[in-house]
Amino acid sequence: MQVTVEDISSVKKALRIEIPQEDVVREIDNAYEQLRKTAKIKGFRPGKTPRSVLEKMFKKDVLADVSSRLIQTSFIDAIKQKDLRVVGQPKLDPPALSGPGAYAYDATVEVSPHIADIDYKGLALKRSRYQVSEEEVGAQLRQLQKTLATLRPISEPRPVREGDHVSIDFEGFKDGKAYSETPKTENFTLQVGAAAVLPEFGRQCVGLSPGESREFPITFPENYANKALAGQTVDFRVQLKEIREEILPEIDDALAKRSGKFETLEELSREIRANLAQGYEKRAEQELNEQVFSALLARAQFEVPDSLVEMELNGIVEEAERSFSYRNTSLEEAGLSREIIAQKYRETAVNQVRRHLILGHLIVQEKLAISDAELDEAFEAMAANFKQPVEEIRRYYRENADKLDYYKHALLEKKALKRVLDNGTIEDVEPAAVQP
Repeated sequence: MQVTVEDISSVKKALRIEIPQEDVVREIDNAYEQLRKTAKIKGFRPGKTPRSVLEKMFKKDVLADVSSRLIQTSFIDAIKQKDLRVVGQPKLDPPALSGPGAYAYDATVEVSPHIADIDYKGLALKRSRYQVSEEEVGAQLRQLQKTLATLRPISEPRPVREGDHVSIDFEGFKDGKAYSETPKTENFTLQVGAAAVLPEFGRQCVGLSPGESREFPITFPENYANKALAGQTVDFRVQLKEIREEILPEIDDALAKRSGKFETLEELSREIRANLAQGYEKRAEQELNEQVFSALLARAQFEVPDSLVEMELNGIVEEAERSFSYRNTSLEEAGLSREIIAQKYRETAVNQVRRHLILGHLIVQEKLAISDAELDEAFEAMAANFKQPVEEIRRYYRENADKLDYYKHALLEKKALKRVLDNGTIEDVEPAAVQP
Protein backbone atom coordinates (compact mmCIF):
# COMPACT_ATOMS: atom_id res chain seq x y z
CA MET A 1 0.00 0.00 0.00
CA GLN A 2 1.30 3.44 -0.92
CA VAL A 3 0.42 6.49 1.16
CA THR A 4 1.27 10.09 0.32
CA VAL A 5 0.63 13.03 2.65
CA GLU A 6 0.26 16.64 1.58
CA ASP A 7 0.21 19.48 4.12
CA ILE A 8 -2.85 21.69 3.83
CA SER A 9 -1.83 23.39 7.09
CA SER A 10 0.15 22.42 10.16
CA VAL A 11 -2.89 20.57 11.52
CA LYS A 12 -4.70 19.51 8.32
CA LYS A 13 -3.38 16.82 5.96
CA ALA A 14 -4.54 15.46 2.61
CA LEU A 15 -3.90 11.73 2.20
CA ARG A 16 -3.77 9.71 -1.02
CA ILE A 17 -4.07 6.01 -0.26
CA GLU A 18 -3.39 3.49 -3.04
CA ILE A 19 -4.17 -0.19 -2.54
CA PRO A 20 -2.33 -2.56 -4.93
CA GLN A 21 -4.21 -4.78 -7.34
CA GLU A 22 -3.27 -8.03 -5.62
CA ASP A 23 -4.85 -6.89 -2.33
CA VAL A 24 -8.05 -5.88 -4.12
CA VAL A 25 -8.22 -9.18 -6.01
CA ARG A 26 -7.72 -11.15 -2.82
CA GLU A 27 -10.51 -9.31 -1.04
CA ILE A 28 -12.89 -9.76 -3.97
CA ASP A 29 -12.07 -13.48 -4.20
CA ASN A 30 -12.67 -13.90 -0.46
CA ALA A 31 -15.97 -12.05 -0.69
CA TYR A 32 -17.28 -14.30 -3.48
CA GLU A 33 -16.06 -17.40 -1.64
CA GLN A 34 -18.01 -16.42 1.48
CA LEU A 35 -21.04 -15.55 -0.63
CA ARG A 36 -20.94 -18.95 -2.33
CA LYS A 37 -21.22 -20.66 1.06
CA THR A 38 -24.35 -18.79 2.08
CA ALA A 39 -26.17 -17.87 -1.15
CA LYS A 40 -29.29 -19.86 -2.00
CA ILE A 41 -29.65 -19.78 -5.76
CA LYS A 42 -32.41 -21.70 -7.48
CA GLY A 43 -30.99 -24.55 -9.60
CA PHE A 44 -27.72 -24.88 -7.64
CA ARG A 45 -26.82 -26.80 -4.54
CA PRO A 46 -25.54 -24.80 -1.54
CA GLY A 47 -21.87 -23.97 -2.04
CA LYS A 48 -21.86 -24.97 -5.70
CA THR A 49 -23.05 -21.78 -7.41
CA PRO A 50 -20.57 -20.75 -10.14
CA ARG A 51 -18.84 -17.45 -9.55
CA SER A 52 -20.05 -16.14 -12.89
CA VAL A 53 -23.63 -16.51 -11.64
CA LEU A 54 -22.81 -14.80 -8.35
CA GLU A 55 -21.13 -11.94 -10.18
CA LYS A 56 -24.12 -11.49 -12.43
CA MET A 57 -26.50 -11.32 -9.47
CA PHE A 58 -24.46 -9.68 -6.71
CA LYS A 59 -21.50 -7.84 -8.27
CA LYS A 60 -22.59 -4.35 -7.24
CA ASP A 61 -23.20 -5.37 -3.60
CA VAL A 62 -19.97 -7.37 -3.39
CA LEU A 63 -17.82 -4.55 -4.73
CA ALA A 64 -19.47 -2.04 -2.37
CA ASP A 65 -18.82 -4.34 0.60
CA VAL A 66 -15.21 -4.98 -0.47
CA SER A 67 -14.46 -1.27 -0.94
CA SER A 68 -15.87 -0.52 2.51
CA ARG A 69 -13.59 -3.13 4.12
CA LEU A 70 -10.56 -2.01 2.10
CA ILE A 71 -11.08 1.62 3.15
CA GLN A 72 -11.54 0.74 6.80
CA THR A 73 -8.40 -1.39 7.09
CA SER A 74 -6.19 0.67 4.76
CA PHE A 75 -7.04 3.97 6.44
CA ILE A 76 -6.03 2.66 9.87
CA ASP A 77 -2.82 1.23 8.40
CA ALA A 78 -2.07 4.51 6.62
CA ILE A 79 -2.44 6.50 9.85
CA LYS A 80 -0.06 4.10 11.61
CA GLN A 81 2.39 4.11 8.71
CA LYS A 82 2.65 7.92 8.71
CA ASP A 83 2.42 8.19 12.50
CA LEU A 84 -0.40 10.72 12.37
CA ARG A 85 -2.16 11.72 15.60
CA VAL A 86 -5.60 12.17 14.05
CA VAL A 87 -8.27 14.18 15.89
CA GLY A 88 -11.93 14.37 14.96
CA GLN A 89 -13.58 12.51 12.12
CA PRO A 90 -11.73 12.08 8.80
CA LYS A 91 -13.32 13.26 5.56
CA LEU A 92 -13.14 10.51 2.92
CA ASP A 93 -13.80 10.80 -0.80
CA PRO A 94 -13.80 7.19 -2.05
CA PRO A 95 -14.79 6.38 -5.64
CA ALA A 96 -16.83 3.26 -6.39
CA LEU A 97 -14.78 0.07 -6.78
CA SER A 98 -15.22 -1.02 -10.41
CA GLY A 99 -13.40 -4.34 -10.42
CA PRO A 100 -10.24 -6.30 -9.60
CA GLY A 101 -7.73 -3.53 -10.20
CA ALA A 102 -5.71 -1.17 -8.03
CA TYR A 103 -7.89 1.06 -5.88
CA ALA A 104 -7.12 4.58 -4.64
CA TYR A 105 -9.02 7.17 -2.63
CA ASP A 106 -8.42 10.51 -0.91
CA ALA A 107 -8.90 11.49 2.72
CA THR A 108 -8.55 14.71 4.68
CA VAL A 109 -7.65 14.53 8.35
CA GLU A 110 -6.82 16.91 11.16
CA VAL A 111 -3.98 16.11 13.55
CA SER A 112 -2.87 17.34 16.95
CA PRO A 113 -0.56 20.31 16.58
CA HIS A 114 3.12 19.93 17.29
CA ILE A 115 3.94 21.77 20.51
CA ALA A 116 7.55 22.25 21.53
CA ASP A 117 8.47 21.66 25.15
CA ILE A 118 7.23 24.58 27.24
CA ASP A 119 9.37 26.52 29.69
CA TYR A 120 6.74 26.93 32.39
CA LYS A 121 8.97 27.71 35.38
CA GLY A 122 9.37 31.07 37.03
CA LEU A 123 6.08 32.70 36.05
CA ALA A 124 5.45 35.91 38.02
CA LEU A 125 1.82 35.77 39.10
CA LYS A 126 -0.44 38.02 41.15
CA ARG A 127 -3.27 36.78 43.34
CA SER A 128 -6.00 39.20 44.41
CA ARG A 129 -6.86 39.02 48.09
CA TYR A 130 -10.56 39.80 48.10
CA GLN A 131 -12.21 40.68 51.40
CA VAL A 132 -15.91 40.33 52.15
CA SER A 133 -17.39 43.68 53.16
CA GLU A 134 -20.32 44.34 55.47
CA GLU A 135 -21.96 46.16 52.56
CA GLU A 136 -21.98 42.92 50.57
CA VAL A 137 -23.47 40.99 53.49
CA GLY A 138 -26.12 43.69 53.83
CA ALA A 139 -26.91 43.50 50.12
CA GLN A 140 -27.43 39.74 50.40
CA LEU A 141 -29.72 40.22 53.39
CA ARG A 142 -31.73 42.85 51.54
CA GLN A 143 -32.08 40.50 48.58
CA LEU A 144 -33.39 37.80 50.92
CA GLN A 145 -35.70 40.38 52.48
CA LYS A 146 -37.05 41.14 49.00
CA THR A 147 -37.54 37.43 48.29
CA LEU A 148 -39.56 36.96 51.49
CA ALA A 149 -41.65 40.09 50.98
CA THR A 150 -45.44 39.81 50.88
CA LEU A 151 -48.01 41.74 48.86
CA ARG A 152 -51.16 43.25 50.33
CA PRO A 153 -53.87 45.52 48.92
CA ILE A 154 -53.14 49.22 49.44
CA SER A 155 -54.99 50.79 52.33
CA GLU A 156 -55.87 54.16 50.74
CA PRO A 157 -57.64 54.62 47.39
CA ARG A 158 -55.26 56.00 44.74
CA PRO A 159 -54.26 55.35 41.11
CA VAL A 160 -51.36 53.12 40.04
CA ARG A 161 -47.82 54.43 40.49
CA GLU A 162 -44.47 53.25 39.13
CA GLY A 163 -43.24 50.23 41.11
CA ASP A 164 -46.73 49.11 42.23
CA HIS A 165 -47.77 45.48 41.99
CA VAL A 166 -51.08 45.22 40.16
CA SER A 167 -53.61 42.51 39.34
CA ILE A 168 -55.15 42.92 35.88
CA ASP A 169 -57.30 41.23 33.25
CA PHE A 170 -56.08 41.77 29.69
CA GLU A 171 -56.61 40.67 26.10
CA GLY A 172 -54.76 41.50 22.86
CA PHE A 173 -56.35 42.31 19.50
CA LYS A 174 -55.00 42.38 15.96
CA ASP A 175 -56.90 44.24 13.23
CA GLY A 176 -59.82 44.59 15.62
CA LYS A 177 -60.05 40.83 16.28
CA ALA A 178 -58.99 38.75 19.28
CA TYR A 179 -55.42 37.57 18.70
CA SER A 180 -54.57 33.96 19.53
CA GLU A 181 -51.03 34.83 20.67
CA THR A 182 -52.39 37.20 23.34
CA PRO A 183 -55.53 35.45 24.64
CA LYS A 184 -57.77 36.77 27.39
CA THR A 185 -55.98 36.42 30.72
CA GLU A 186 -57.47 37.08 34.15
CA ASN A 187 -55.89 37.96 37.49
CA PHE A 188 -52.45 38.50 35.96
CA THR A 189 -49.98 40.03 38.42
CA LEU A 190 -47.08 42.27 37.43
CA GLN A 191 -44.91 44.97 38.88
CA VAL A 192 -45.18 48.22 36.98
CA GLY A 193 -41.90 48.94 35.20
CA ALA A 194 -40.30 45.58 36.07
CA ALA A 195 -37.86 44.21 33.52
CA ALA A 196 -39.48 40.77 33.66
CA VAL A 197 -42.43 42.15 31.70
CA LEU A 198 -42.36 44.60 28.80
CA PRO A 199 -41.81 47.84 30.76
CA GLU A 200 -44.05 49.85 28.44
CA PHE A 201 -46.95 47.46 29.06
CA GLY A 202 -46.76 48.03 32.79
CA ARG A 203 -46.35 51.79 32.44
CA GLN A 204 -49.62 51.97 30.53
CA CYS A 205 -51.31 50.98 33.80
CA VAL A 206 -49.99 54.09 35.59
CA GLY A 207 -52.87 56.38 36.53
CA LEU A 208 -55.54 53.68 36.50
CA SER A 209 -57.70 53.11 39.56
CA PRO A 210 -59.28 49.73 40.46
CA GLY A 211 -62.21 48.97 38.15
CA GLU A 212 -60.99 51.25 35.34
CA SER A 213 -59.98 50.05 31.86
CA ARG A 214 -57.60 51.30 29.22
CA GLU A 215 -56.77 50.41 25.60
CA PHE A 216 -53.31 50.94 24.10
CA PRO A 217 -51.01 49.52 21.41
CA ILE A 218 -47.77 47.69 22.21
CA THR A 219 -45.07 47.04 19.61
CA PHE A 220 -42.97 44.00 20.52
CA PRO A 221 -39.19 44.13 19.93
CA GLU A 222 -37.77 42.41 16.85
CA ASN A 223 -35.80 40.06 19.12
CA TYR A 224 -38.79 39.15 21.33
CA ALA A 225 -38.61 35.55 22.57
CA ASN A 226 -42.02 34.65 21.11
CA LYS A 227 -41.27 34.81 17.38
CA ALA A 228 -44.97 35.11 16.53
CA LEU A 229 -45.07 38.41 18.43
CA ALA A 230 -41.62 39.75 17.48
CA GLY A 231 -41.99 43.05 15.63
CA GLN A 232 -45.81 42.91 15.84
CA THR A 233 -48.06 45.71 17.09
CA VAL A 234 -50.93 44.44 19.24
CA ASP A 235 -53.83 46.48 20.68
CA PHE A 236 -54.40 45.59 24.34
CA ARG A 237 -57.47 46.09 26.49
CA VAL A 238 -56.59 46.11 30.21
CA GLN A 239 -58.82 46.29 33.27
CA LEU A 240 -57.21 47.05 36.63
CA LYS A 241 -58.56 44.87 39.42
CA GLU A 242 -56.32 45.61 42.40
CA ILE A 243 -53.22 47.54 43.49
CA ARG A 244 -50.92 45.81 45.94
CA GLU A 245 -47.97 47.12 47.92
CA GLU A 246 -44.85 45.22 48.85
CA ILE A 247 -44.37 44.62 52.57
CA LEU A 248 -40.74 43.91 53.47
CA PRO A 249 -40.04 41.87 56.62
CA GLU A 250 -37.60 43.18 59.21
CA ILE A 251 -34.02 41.99 58.89
CA ASP A 252 -33.86 40.14 62.20
CA ASP A 253 -33.84 36.69 63.77
CA ALA A 254 -37.35 36.02 62.45
CA LEU A 255 -36.09 36.58 58.90
CA ALA A 256 -33.24 34.14 59.52
CA LYS A 257 -35.70 31.49 60.72
CA ARG A 258 -37.96 32.02 57.70
CA SER A 259 -34.99 31.46 55.40
CA GLY A 260 -34.93 27.82 56.47
CA LYS A 261 -32.05 26.57 58.61
CA PHE A 262 -30.93 29.40 60.89
CA GLU A 263 -32.02 30.44 64.37
CA THR A 264 -30.45 33.87 64.51
CA LEU A 265 -29.54 36.70 62.16
CA GLU A 266 -25.89 36.29 63.20
CA GLU A 267 -25.89 32.64 62.05
CA LEU A 268 -27.39 33.67 58.72
CA SER A 269 -24.89 36.52 58.29
CA ARG A 270 -22.01 34.18 59.09
CA GLU A 271 -23.18 31.74 56.39
CA ILE A 272 -23.49 34.59 53.87
CA ARG A 273 -19.92 35.73 54.68
CA ALA A 274 -18.61 32.17 54.25
CA ASN A 275 -20.35 31.79 50.88
CA LEU A 276 -19.07 35.14 49.66
CA ALA A 277 -15.53 34.27 50.82
CA GLN A 278 -15.72 30.94 49.00
CA GLY A 279 -16.86 32.72 45.85
CA TYR A 280 -13.98 35.18 46.10
CA GLU A 281 -11.53 32.32 46.64
CA LYS A 282 -12.73 30.68 43.41
CA ARG A 283 -12.59 34.04 41.63
CA ALA A 284 -8.97 34.58 42.72
CA GLU A 285 -8.10 31.04 41.62
CA GLN A 286 -9.70 31.59 38.19
CA GLU A 287 -7.84 34.87 37.74
CA LEU A 288 -4.58 33.13 38.68
CA ASN A 289 -5.27 30.37 36.17
CA GLU A 290 -5.99 32.96 33.47
CA GLN A 291 -2.58 34.51 34.09
CA VAL A 292 -0.97 31.08 33.76
CA PHE A 293 -2.68 30.32 30.46
CA SER A 294 -1.93 33.76 29.04
CA ALA A 295 1.75 33.29 29.85
CA LEU A 296 1.90 29.72 28.50
CA LEU A 297 0.05 30.64 25.31
CA ALA A 298 2.60 33.38 24.70
CA ARG A 299 5.35 30.75 24.97
CA ALA A 300 3.67 28.11 22.81
CA GLN A 301 2.34 29.21 19.43
CA PHE A 302 0.41 26.58 17.47
CA GLU A 303 -2.58 26.16 15.18
CA VAL A 304 -5.83 24.73 16.53
CA PRO A 305 -7.69 21.97 14.63
CA ASP A 306 -11.21 23.01 13.62
CA SER A 307 -12.61 19.62 14.63
CA LEU A 308 -11.55 20.14 18.26
CA VAL A 309 -13.10 23.61 18.25
CA GLU A 310 -16.36 22.16 16.89
CA MET A 311 -16.40 19.49 19.61
CA GLU A 312 -15.86 22.14 22.27
CA LEU A 313 -18.61 24.30 20.74
CA ASN A 314 -21.01 21.36 20.72
CA GLY A 315 -20.38 20.94 24.43
CA ILE A 316 -21.10 24.63 25.06
CA VAL A 317 -24.32 24.51 23.02
CA GLU A 318 -25.51 21.32 24.71
CA GLU A 319 -24.84 22.84 28.12
CA ALA A 320 -26.90 25.89 27.13
CA GLU A 321 -29.74 23.65 25.97
CA ARG A 322 -29.65 21.72 29.26
CA SER A 323 -29.70 24.98 31.20
CA PHE A 324 -32.77 26.25 29.34
CA SER A 325 -34.48 22.87 29.62
CA TYR A 326 -33.91 22.88 33.39
CA ARG A 327 -35.83 26.17 33.48
CA ASN A 328 -38.62 24.64 31.37
CA THR A 329 -37.83 26.75 28.32
CA SER A 330 -35.69 26.46 25.18
CA LEU A 331 -33.16 28.35 23.10
CA GLU A 332 -35.84 29.20 20.55
CA GLU A 333 -38.17 30.67 23.19
CA ALA A 334 -35.31 32.90 24.32
CA GLY A 335 -34.77 34.10 20.75
CA LEU A 336 -31.59 32.03 20.37
CA SER A 337 -30.44 29.08 18.26
CA ARG A 338 -27.56 26.62 18.16
CA GLU A 339 -25.99 28.73 15.42
CA ILE A 340 -26.20 31.96 17.44
CA ILE A 341 -24.68 30.32 20.51
CA ALA A 342 -21.91 28.73 18.41
CA GLN A 343 -21.04 32.05 16.79
CA LYS A 344 -21.03 33.92 20.10
CA TYR A 345 -18.81 31.41 21.90
CA ARG A 346 -16.44 30.35 19.10
CA GLU A 347 -13.54 32.38 20.51
CA THR A 348 -14.22 30.88 23.94
CA ALA A 349 -14.11 27.40 22.41
CA VAL A 350 -10.82 28.14 20.62
CA ASN A 351 -9.21 29.35 23.85
CA GLN A 352 -10.51 26.35 25.75
CA VAL A 353 -9.04 23.97 23.15
CA ARG A 354 -5.69 25.78 23.36
CA ARG A 355 -5.70 25.31 27.13
CA HIS A 356 -6.49 21.60 26.90
CA LEU A 357 -3.74 21.10 24.31
CA ILE A 358 -1.17 22.95 26.42
CA LEU A 359 -2.09 21.01 29.56
CA GLY A 360 -2.06 17.77 27.57
CA HIS A 361 1.45 18.57 26.35
CA LEU A 362 2.64 19.39 29.88
CA ILE A 363 1.26 16.05 31.10
CA VAL A 364 3.44 14.25 28.54
CA GLN A 365 6.40 16.60 28.93
CA GLU A 366 6.50 16.16 32.71
CA LYS A 367 5.51 12.45 32.60
CA LEU A 368 2.64 13.08 35.01
CA ALA A 369 0.45 10.22 36.22
CA ILE A 370 -2.42 9.67 38.65
CA SER A 371 -1.65 7.11 41.34
CA ASP A 372 -4.28 4.78 42.81
CA ALA A 373 -4.05 6.72 46.08
CA GLU A 374 -4.70 10.04 44.30
CA LEU A 375 -7.65 8.54 42.45
CA ASP A 376 -9.13 7.21 45.70
CA GLU A 377 -8.67 10.62 47.32
CA ALA A 378 -10.50 12.25 44.39
CA PHE A 379 -13.34 9.70 44.64
CA GLU A 380 -13.71 10.40 48.36
CA ALA A 381 -13.87 14.16 47.73
CA MET A 382 -16.50 13.61 45.03
CA ALA A 383 -18.54 11.36 47.32
CA ALA A 384 -18.48 14.00 50.07
CA ASN A 385 -19.47 16.72 47.60
CA PHE A 386 -22.41 14.74 46.19
CA LYS A 387 -23.25 13.16 49.57
CA GLN A 388 -23.06 9.62 48.17
CA PRO A 389 -21.19 6.51 49.36
CA VAL A 390 -17.70 6.43 47.91
CA GLU A 391 -18.21 2.83 46.80
CA GLU A 392 -21.06 3.98 44.55
CA ILE A 393 -18.66 6.44 42.90
CA ARG A 394 -16.04 3.73 42.43
CA ARG A 395 -18.59 1.30 41.00
CA TYR A 396 -19.84 3.88 38.49
CA TYR A 397 -16.36 4.46 37.10
CA ARG A 398 -15.53 0.74 37.10
CA GLU A 399 -18.57 0.17 34.88
CA ASN A 400 -17.85 3.16 32.61
CA ALA A 401 -14.25 2.92 31.42
CA ASP A 402 -14.56 5.88 29.03
CA LYS A 403 -15.85 8.11 31.84
CA LEU A 404 -12.96 6.96 34.05
CA ASP A 405 -10.40 7.83 31.37
CA TYR A 406 -11.97 11.28 30.97
CA TYR A 407 -11.97 11.83 34.74
CA LYS A 408 -8.35 10.74 35.08
CA HIS A 409 -7.35 13.14 32.32
CA ALA A 410 -9.18 15.98 34.12
CA LEU A 411 -7.21 15.15 37.26
CA LEU A 412 -4.00 15.14 35.24
CA GLU A 413 -4.81 18.60 33.85
CA LYS A 414 -5.25 19.88 37.40
CA LYS A 415 -1.95 18.29 38.33
CA ALA A 416 -0.22 19.95 35.38
CA LEU A 417 -1.67 23.33 36.34
CA LYS A 418 -0.51 22.85 39.93
CA ARG A 419 2.97 22.00 38.69
CA VAL A 420 3.11 25.37 36.89
CA LEU A 421 1.81 27.25 39.95
CA ASP A 422 4.23 25.49 42.29
CA ASN A 423 7.14 26.53 40.06
CA GLY A 424 6.08 30.16 39.79
CA THR A 425 6.10 33.08 42.21
CA ILE A 426 2.76 34.34 43.50
CA GLU A 427 2.42 37.82 44.93
CA ASP A 428 -0.70 38.63 46.95
CA VAL A 429 -2.13 42.01 45.95
CA GLU A 430 -5.13 44.16 46.74
CA PRO A 431 -7.83 43.89 44.06
CA ALA A 432 -8.21 46.97 41.89
CA ALA A 433 -11.99 46.95 42.13
CA VAL A 434 -14.63 44.59 43.48
CA GLN A 435 -17.67 43.94 41.32
CA PRO A 436 -19.53 40.98 42.85
